[in-house]
Amino acid sequence: MLKYNRLRYKGGELKIAEKKALKRESIIQTALQLFSKNGFHKTTIPDIANTLKMSVGNLYNYFSSKDVLAKEIIKYTSEVLGAEIRTINNMDISSEEKIYKIVEVYFTMAKERPEMIEYFLRVYLSNREVFNDGCEGMICVSGFITEIMIFFDDAVESGSLRNQDFFSAFGLFMGYLGGMVFLKGEDVLPKDIEFYVEDISRNIYHALKV
Repeated sequence: MLKYNRLRYKGGELKIAEKKALKRESIIQTALQLFSKNGFHKTTIPDIANTLKMSVGNLYNYFSSKDVLAKEIIKYTSEVLGAEIRTINNMDISSEEKIYKIVEVYFTMAKERPEMIEYFLRVYLSNREVFNDGCEGMICVSGFITEIMIFFDDAVESGSLRNQDFFSAFGLFMGYLGGMVFLKGEDVLPKDIEFYVEDISRNIYHALKV
């Protein structure tokens, strides 16, 4: 009987942990939407709590401050994008094809989950003082940066891309992607952003190839 009670108790602990993980995820998703739409400083913890229909005190049980929540969100978005690129890195295809797929993933995310890209541009890059403590350098976006570094290392090793300083290549790559997403956000593009995947990926490849 005692053994059964212990097993049942462990099962209860597991369910509680799962519920907490789901609630934490819902807080991150809701805060991501609000921060991306309204900006970091205009969004308050009560705004997030009210949207989730939970108390402010309960929300603080998950994240001790708005700054802590902001840092967790940038880590989350970086990991999501990094996981997509990791899948591409593991494919047995050419570097040119990988560039195409990375551009495709980025543009698709900008279209289907614009809050992910908006958060990076409107919160992470625009409020650097928030991320100084604990997100120095590129620590909080390492999930994404690491996979991009792996892509470049593999491409250089295969002889398809020039060997150059990482940040030179990264800046060129992200300049194309960020520029197009910015134009999309400003409603300047005459066509859907996914229409430009082929041209942009080709431009990136030719700018970086040997």
